[in-house]
Amino acid sequence: MQAPAFYRSQNLDHLGLVAALYDELGIGKLIDRLIPQDLEQRHVSIGQAVKAMVINGLGFTQSPLYLTPHFFENKPVERLIAPHIKAEHLNDTTLGRAVDDIFKHGVSEVFAQISMKTVKKLGLECRISHLDSSGFHTDGVYNSKDEPEEGVVQITKGYSRDHRPDLNQIGLQLICEHQAGIPLLMEPLNGNSVDKESFHNLIKNHIHQLKEDVGLEYLIADSALYTTKILQELADCLWITRVPATLKLTNEMIDAIAPELMETPDEKSVRSLCCNYAEINQRWLVIYSPESRQRATKTINRQWLKQTTALHKAFQKLCLQNFSCQEDAEKALKKFQEKETLIEIIAEPIVKIARYKASGRPKKGQQPDSYDYQIRGSVMTLLEPRQKRIQRKSCYILATNQLDSEQLPDAEVMELYKSQQKVERGFRFMKDPLFMASSLFLKSPKRMMVLMMIMTLCLLLYAALEYRIRQSLQQAKKTFPNQKGHEITNPTARWVFQFFSGIHVLLLPDSQALVLNMNSHHLLLLKLLGEKYEKLYSGDG
Repeated sequence: MQAPAFYRSQNLDHLGLVAALYDELGIGKLIDRLIPQDLEQRHVSIGQAVKAMVINGLGFTQSPLYLTPHFFENKPVERLIAPHIKAEHLNDTTLGRAVDDIFKHGVSEVFAQISMKTVKKLGLECRISHLDSSGFHTDGVYNSKDEPEEGVVQITKGYSRDHRPDLNQIGLQLICEHQAGIPLLMEPLNGNSVDKESFHNLIKNHIHQLKEDVGLEYLIADSALYTTKILQELADCLWITRVPATLKLTNEMIDAIAPELMETPDEKSVRSLCCNYAEINQRWLVIYSPESRQRATKTINRQWLKQTTALHKAFQKLCLQNFSCQEDAEKALKKFQEKETLIEIIAEPIVKIARYKASGRPKKGQQPDSYDYQIRGSVMTLLEPRQKRIQRKSCYILATNQLDSEQLPDAEVMELYKSQQKVERGFRFMKDPLFMASSLFLKSPKRMMVLMMIMTLCLLLYAALEYRIRQSLQQAKKTFPNQKGHEITNPTARWVFQFFSGIHVLLLPDSQALVLNMNSHHLLLLKLLGEKYEKLYSGDG
């Protein structure tokens, strides 16, 4: 009797796009060339192990690294990784050895080589870049109570941007290029690191190299960049940043200019002026935003009501207090007036109150045994401090050391600073609950540092793929349907991933394979992206 034919299907989905881009950029070959290894003793090279971890990370299935073999059980592994590699080869031991070898070679160094090759391959200009940092909470104690060895971060408690102060965390610092948001540089940080210090160290150690390697001209960052030490370190580089609101000069400048800027409350306005801070000549833009004013008015009115109500109650309590002499009462009133700047006290004469030891009504002509003195008056809320608060919250200051407004107009300064969202969006991507960041736990701080690199590499591939897709569509003057079925030229990579969901590889008994559920939009996009992509989604992939 003839044996029945068996058919199997494997989920390909969007993972072929990730695998094809990884190969197109030559990341695996670069890693294998950088890190010494005996390929004859390895069934899976380090570059292939990294590829598996990246595909896992961009699978958006919440699958932690130690479950990588399980993740690939129903995937076409040989098609995605390399011939003769099976899911069981991608086990904890294989990945752990690869991770340890990457750490020995240098986490930031390996990533820098990958990112430099990526931006050159994609033809990206990197003259404008963005700097930012964030923290990732993790389970486990690690080395939180120990002095870490040199070159190893300390995973410990610190200020938590994720609102999880109960957990230890590891920090990550990124510099991303401006066009596609691709990370150029990544550096793991201690869990309790301070942006001002980490920014300074990164700039001191890497900024000149970035200028030489990718032609960096402008560095953009938030107000943590604006310190004397950092600005002086950036003497040979142009920068754009926000001036901290805690700086005394900031408030003085806004107090002086805001009334004029806010003459037309519903219109945004800007005033450009020269300034010198940290012995550096700068151009400051004082910017008024109607949207900020609306938010500030609501917030400050709420705070103002709470504070002034408390002050009224405090003054009423003071008025009920007995003093032994008029001088003491006047001193207490003066002290209260000096401390409180939100209200004005309209004082009345100090009241002298007679006290008798005997109970009951005093007899006619009876002299008091003593006198108490009490404060009297009324409270008036001052409007000027409230208005000043609203002004300060409605305006902010951007600074740049590019003094030539023809080379860099005011409008472009504001637009470039607004694009700081590119790197912030990258951190949001890495903290997505479907991404591996929701289950950060490896055996050692060293491996956690490499995991930060793998996560950043996922971001690099995600941003690079989105850029490639949009560039290909626009150059060919083609479109891709969005979620509502409208034809667009700028789809997000996340939407393209979802659009490729449901594509399977059907394995036939005679070793042939069919790729199922492809439509004309899939085929068009793959053709635009190139031969590597088409082959991965073809029957002979």
